[in-house]
Amino acid sequence: MKINHIGIAVKKIEESIGIYTTLLGKESVQFEGVPGDSVRVAFVQIGGSRIELLEPTSPASPVHKFIERYGEGIHHIAIEVRDINKAIHTLKSRGVRMIDDTPRKGAHDMLIAFVHPESANGVLLELCQQE
Repeated sequence: MKINHIGIAVKKIEESIGIYTTLLGKESVQFEGVPGDSVRVAFVQIGGSRIELLEPTSPASPVHKFIERYGEGIHHIAIEVRDINKAIHTLKSRGVRMIDDTPRKGAHDMLIAFVHPESANGVLLELCQQE
């Protein structure tokens, strides 16, 4: 397990990407749409992890609702696991509340599942597995 990325909710990806590329001294950015979550994402590589900027593409997007409630900022921390199904099963057997009981497709063709913030001191954790 390792931290795969830290997700940051932003209103406008084009404005925010300049901030992060300047802060991190990076020029390479990967953009991708995730229609199932109504978001557009941009990844900036930093060492063995990434910063993921998330821009909602619809008012129904969970990221849009997050920004409305809390403003822009850290949305989630993504933990990379080897076997996401096993990780979900293990966490549920320990009484951890999951948002996703089964994995689904996320950005970069990864399988993802979210742990409910109530089970992680108010932090939204994303489990992710490379396919």
